[in-house]
Amino acid sequence: MSKQNLKQRLLKSIRSTTARPNEEARRKSVERDLINAESALGRTLFGEVKRGHAREFFCLKKNVWLWYEDGLMIRYEVRENGVYKQVGKNDSYHKVTGEELENFRNATKAYLRLIKTRIYNN
Repeated sequence: MSKQNLKQRLLKSIRSTTARPNEEARRKSVERDLINAESALGRTLFGEVKRGHAREFFCLKKNVWLWYEDGLMIRYEVRENGVYKQVGKNDSYHKVTGEELENFRNATKAYLRLIKTRIYNN
């Protein structure tokens, strides 16, 4: 089962067991907590983070991955015709190729293995 399906099942179970008016706020809170937990594991994939530095790596939503390190945000989009990245909000998307593409694939596979076993017990 994919990471996305596990997350959707968990959120669906919360929806079905929650009969409060603030159900949407609760769902968003749980989703945010899951992303934070996934990101905490994702940042460990690339070695130790130096004291005073920040790093995040996680799957934001289906086919969208974020890498953040020390103020620089890189957004990766997995499309039918390849992987594209945007460096910062004002940059256009560029196709990822070669060694960078292979590194991205390896990182996403390692990330998925890690969160499936540590968060979703799968």
